[in-house]
Amino acid sequence: MTLETNLFDIWKDYYAKSSSYFDETIKENFPSQGIAQVMEMNLMYKKLIDESTEKYLEIVNIPSRTDLANLSSLVVNVDAKVDNLEELLEDNSTNQLDLSSFKQELTAIKKDMKNLDSKMTQIINLLKVSEGSK
Repeated sequence: MTLETNLFDIWKDYYAKSSSYFDETIKENFPSQGIAQVMEMNLMYKKLIDESTEKYLEIVNIPSRTDLANLSSLVVNVDAKVDNLEELLEDNSTNQLDLSSFKQELTAIKKDMKNLDSKMTQIINLLKVSEGSK
């Protein structure tokens, strides 16, 4: 059992020492400036490729992603406006139906009023006749 413990302790010491050695070596010799320059060059290269691709697509008259995105946003805006117009048309047609039903009700009321007027005239005539006979 002491042999296993000793092997574990040896491995643990080796790991700690090698880990600290690698940390120190990387901190001292790490080429951060070189990596920064490489990243900057890659960024410039990507920008150059993007610009040249945009110009090429423009020359060959092929839409780019930005063109398609702009077009899709315009389509969405037009769709929203069409929806608004449809709602307005539906509201107007509903109002038209309400107006026609209102006219029908008004005509029915006029007819009822004429009937009531004629009945009232008959009642008044009957009352006059009955008063005249007394």
